[in-house]
Formats: sequence, C-alpha cells, structure tokens
Amino acid sequence: MTEQHGGGAGTTEQRAGSANGSGPAGLDRTAAAGPPGLDPDPPAHEEVGGTGDPGAWPPDELLEAVELDERGWVRRDLEAILLVADEPVAAVTLAEVTGQRLSRVEELLVELAAEYARDARGFVLRAVAGGWRLYTHPGARAAVEAYVQAGQQSRLTRAALETLAVIAYRQPVTRFQVAAVRGVSVDGVFRTLLARGLIHEVGRDDGPGQAALYGTTPAFLEQLGLNTLDELPPVKDYLPEGVDLADLQDQP
Repeated sequence: MTEQHGGGAGTTEQRAGSANGSGPAGLDRTAAAGPPGLDPDPPAHEEVGGTGDPGAWPPDELLEAVELDERGWVRRDLEAILLVADEPVAAVTLAEVTGQRLSRVEELLVELAAEYARDARGFVLRAVAGGWRLYTHPGARAAVEAYVQAGQQSRLTRAALETLAVIAYRQPVTRFQVAAVRGVSVDGVFRTLLARGLIHEVGRDDGPGQAALYGTTPAFLEQLGLNTLDELPPVKDYLPEGVDLADLQDQP
C-alpha cells in the first residue's frame, strides 16, 4: 500500500519528525474558512479569468488581492515549493530559496505540518530522508486508490505498448519499419503515442521518400523510471508474439 505525494507515490507511514498534532501554541485556525472576502461559491454566469487559465476559479486577480503579512508570504512560498517537489527538500534549501533564516523556515515547517495534521487535511507534511515532503493523508488511502484504479482505462492498449516497444529497441525507426515488424497498420497507434509525448520525430531516412524517423522521448524514460535507454530490460520480453530480435535488425 502506498500513499501519494506531490510528485508520485511515497512509502506508507513515514515518520513525521517534529511535526505533531498539537502544533505551536496560539496557532490561528481561521485560515480553514478561506481568505477574507473570497466567495466560497464560484459564479455561475460571470466570466472569470486571470493570467492563468481564463476558465479557472478563483481567478488570479482574486487570489493576488488577498493581503498577507510577511509570515503568510513565507508560508505560502514554502507550500508552493513543496507541492511541486518530486523528492524531500532540505530545510536549508528552502531557506536559501525563500531568503529566510533556517531557524524560521524550520519553525514554519513544523507549524504547517502540525496544522495539516490537526485539521485532518487530505495531505500531510512529513520530515523524511533529511528533507520535507507532502504526502496524501493515510486515512484517504482508499479514496486515492479508487481514483487511481478508475484511471486504468486510459492506459495504453496492447497494440500501443507493442508498437512503443518496437520503437524503443529499434530507434531511430520509420513508421513503415514498425508496421513491417507488427504486421499491421500503425498509423493510429503512432498518433496516440505522439499525442502522449512518448515518441517524436528525430530525423529523416536517407532512402527514397526520406521517411520520418521516430524515437522515444525523455517522457518515455521517465514513465519507466529509467535514466537511459541502456537500462531497458531484455527486448524479447516486450516484442509481439512470434517476433524475434533479428527481425528488428533486418528491417530496411
């Protein structure tokens, strides 16, 4: 079982360090009600917008109009950084980025962690591996797993996976070469893989017609958790049934 963090899946029940449910004395809890003047219900008929998505609510202007003291600004910046971090961030790094004293950043991190825990938010802030990272609340595990499982239907089809495997091991490769290996048209599958950013055009073939050559993208490696193509597992495990590695090498 896993719990999710801002950048992916994290291990369960990791120690929260000095963050605990009690929180610093006198911690203001009115923030849960939202910023002053922020209507809890988005307008149904008014067009909202801002510097971001014009259809987003609340709009950027409304968010930026909220007045914060210096402490509030730093808290907000820390939360924003932790939200996009894909690994635990050391307090010293957070202090350097925000231009704050290390002691103050550590105080605010503990304050935030305690606040999230006390208010039973859907996410928690934990001290782990020498840094700080956001995770989903352990109590929300069932809901998170249900959400993840509901998205299984959007996974690549077997045909797409087989085509992607041929491209990965034979790249750079033309569309015709992939179709020859698979024995079927791959036009639709290529469109899907291109749309998902898993393959891209890397050049042109020297032969007649100068057909486009395709290869995998960095996003492909990221999805598999690999650093380089050299780390790909044995090709035989990913080829269509009845296809041998020699077939890939012999295609014109």
